[in-house]
Amino acid sequence: MIETIYFGTYTRRLSQGIYQADFDTETGQLANLKLFAAEPSPTYLAFDQKNHLYSVGSKDGQGGIAAYQTDGTLLNHVVEEGAPHCYVAVDEKRGLVYGANYHKGQVLVYKRKEDGSLVLTDMDQHSGHGPHANQTSPHVHYTDLTPDQYLVTCDLGTDEVTSYHVTAEGKLSKIATYNCQAGAGARHLVFHHHYKIAYLICELNSTIEVLIYDGVGEFERMQTISTLPQDYDGFNGTAAIRLSKDGKYLYASNRGHDSIAVYTILADGSLELLEFVPTSGKTPRDFDLTPDQEFLIAVHQDSDNATVFKRNPETGRLAELSNDFHVPEAVCISFAD
Repeated sequence: MIETIYFGTYTRRLSQGIYQADFDTETGQLANLKLFAAEPSPTYLAFDQKNHLYSVGSKDGQGGIAAYQTDGTLLNHVVEEGAPHCYVAVDEKRGLVYGANYHKGQVLVYKRKEDGSLVLTDMDQHSGHGPHANQTSPHVHYTDLTPDQYLVTCDLGTDEVTSYHVTAEGKLSKIATYNCQAGAGARHLVFHHHYKIAYLICELNSTIEVLIYDGVGEFERMQTISTLPQDYDGFNGTAAIRLSKDGKYLYASNRGHDSIAVYTILADGSLELLEFVPTSGKTPRDFDLTPDQEFLIAVHQDSDNATVFKRNPETGRLAELSNDFHVPEAVCISFAD
């Protein structure tokens, strides 16, 4: 079977925008890379159930979000002065799309029109800073839904995980804030499928905080675990975090150490390190499991390659199959739902 895989990129050197390729689910081979849409630095992608594609977007020097049809036709840009977003997520129930703006420290909400195009409905401006040199201002890095349908955001600049109630019209009201360890740099969050547990990956101190999710936006810390070997003392910044569909294994990427950290999820939802796997590339900013859970694909921002791993669903372990598929400046990987 051939799956279509999409890549978000920076367009600083070689890339022209959003790319797509074929992935053979029998052999694990990537092939036929082609440009899906020309877009300045579309660094994060999200599909809705009608297969509209929403991307970090820019137009005329302004930054924001872009909406596309499945054939690559642009529906619209919604942009303002300043840098574009860094994260995009879809809310099917309310017909909304969320954006995180790292540079401006903003959470943004868009209403999805009938044709899939977007209109801005609300925005929340974060404030504050943290003790790390990269925390002089707020840096919202993630905006997505909790299992009970609240909006939750990760702010790398303020070490905060903030939750919001969202109306059907796309209006925000803040309800709770969790503070991760000072200087940790909250980046992304993933919820367990059946435990009341969330896994918060922190970029600046290379850790994962295991959080008990009490509902209605409330979190409490249960465990903190490193994403690095004890003897590693070089530069590192974590990036993506993914959970297997069976809820048994967690994966996290390291930029600097250039690896995937693999964890077993124990009966109480806590983590136990299983292995570190080199990604055979430089700066693995994103990766994902294929829909059938048989493979893991990592893309590299600075070495322009995708690495394919065969995944053992029983043990969670990874075995590299290839690392020579060229994707320019790739920083996001996505499968159409």
